[in-house]
Amino acid sequence: MTDSTTPGDTTALPGAVERYLKAHNEHDTAAASAELTPDVTVVDDGRTYRGVPAVEQWLDTAASEYTYTTTFLGSERHSPDRFTVTQRLEGDFPGGIVDLHYRFTLSGERISRLVIEP
Repeated sequence: MTDSTTPGDTTALPGAVERYLKAHNEHDTAAASAELTPDVTVVDDGRTYRGVPAVEQWLDTAASEYTYTTTFLGSERHSPDRFTVTQRLEGDFPGGIVDLHYRFTLSGERISRLVIEP
């Protein structure tokens, strides 16, 4: 099953995903990590982070490395527990602009896996 939402429309997203993205975009590590399972796995830029402490360290580093803005481009629901959100990042990182896919897996009401890739 695939349900799509339109750009700018986050109403079809589960609360945990919506709150995580808002906190991530605002560089609020505590609020972002509150949406994660204790055994969460995040894969970003070829690196894997396991558990909330490792993910919090990654979030803090990612927030301070570059300055960028994000634009929500859309989302897809693949199953009741799997969602992909596409966001455009523009900033002072190499290349200056990239569309990233945030592939979320939920366990209950929290995020258990997140894979971020172009």
